[in-house]
Amino acid sequence: MALSFAQDIRPLFRDTPDVHTMKEFGMDLSSCDDVKKHAEAIYERLEDGSMPCDEAWPKAQIARFKQWMDEGMAP
Repeated sequence: MALSFAQDIRPLFRDTPDVHTMKEFGMDLSSCDDVKKHAEAIYERLEDGSMPCDEAWPKAQIARFKQWMDEGMAP
C-alpha cells in the first residue's frame, strides 16, 4: 500500500518548531499541497541535515519521505 501524506508524512513534521517555523517562510508543512509543491526542496534539506532546524531526521524518516515522493505523493 502506498504511503499517504495524512497518515505517513504529516506526523513526521512537528507542530513546533517545524510547522510553525516554516509558516514564517511562507510554507505550510501541515498542508499536503504545500509539501507536494516544495517536496524536492524539502527532501534536499532533509538529506543535507539543514531541516529541521534543530536536529536532522533519522535516515529512515528521510527514506519514508522519499518513498512518498516516488509513489506519487498521495494525500
